[in-house]
Amino acid sequence: MSTIMKLSPSISLIDGYDSNLTYRTGTYVLHEEKTTLIESGPSPSVSYVLEGLSALNIHPADVAYLIVTHIHLDHAGGAGLLLRHCPNAKLIVHPRGSRHMINPSRLIDGAKAVYGERFDSLFDPIIPVAQERIIELHDRESVNIGEGSTLTFYDTPGHSNHHFSIHDSKSNGIFTGDTLGVHYELLQKEGHHFVLPSTSPSQFDPHALIKSLELIEELNVDAIYFGHFSASYQPSLVFQQIREWLPHFVSQGQAIFDKQGNEKDLAETLHLMIQSELDQKKIPRSHPVYEHIHLDLQVCSLGILQYFQKQVQQ
Repeated sequence: MSTIMKLSPSISLIDGYDSNLTYRTGTYVLHEEKTTLIESGPSPSVSYVLEGLSALNIHPADVAYLIVTHIHLDHAGGAGLLLRHCPNAKLIVHPRGSRHMINPSRLIDGAKAVYGERFDSLFDPIIPVAQERIIELHDRESVNIGEGSTLTFYDTPGHSNHHFSIHDSKSNGIFTGDTLGVHYELLQKEGHHFVLPSTSPSQFDPHALIKSLELIEELNVDAIYFGHFSASYQPSLVFQQIREWLPHFVSQGQAIFDKQGNEKDLAETLHLMIQSELDQKKIPRSHPVYEHIHLDLQVCSLGILQYFQKQVQQ
């Protein structure tokens, strides 16, 4: 059964139960004249999205737009499948990502290299999207979805080169995908605001990420809507926590890379640092948030070490 969070009169969030975990990945629903979804999630999440739409009394045929912030499979892998159920919807995607939605073979190969035998359970099936159903929007372009509701797209690399963030004029909020990291809703529900960078393969660039953060900071938004997961209404705290943790991720990655360590070494080092922080917040080590953090650090560590490998090769 779907879990739906009402974030504002015009924005709902459907939990996609990514990796069979709650509060991990979701699909935003913008209740406007042109019903708009942001993030499909992976294909195994699509059934939850459809259940959520039904619970919100939205017929899939009434969806006008499906937007993906970037084309990593946990955000966009289910787009083709979801569009099969939403016959009138167009897919809005970053110009660097559209060809991979049309032909996802490289996406599939890249994900299999990272996730191995877990690929099928996490992402299968990956269905191509017909070119005529795709809209590319470039930096600072916008689309109107209802009275007083304009979505403006900002190129925000750092997590990936095919990433944009979407400003919503009605809420003065911005959908940031993974650019501003992961917001741990499980901790938020206990009164702890906690955000960590998302540094997954294969285009992580810490310098570009900080520039994207600065761009978003200048917009003076009231809310940040994360791909993982839900909203923060304390943008300044989001910026502070990314600025605090990103240098730790990078410096520890540099040290592990210099010692010719691997992603497991880096994930363990970062886990101990985060655990120390959460110990101070009196979060028990048995808390379910650690399952999320463990999965995130496995992928983040790969991305950081790939970044340093690329620096050597340049």
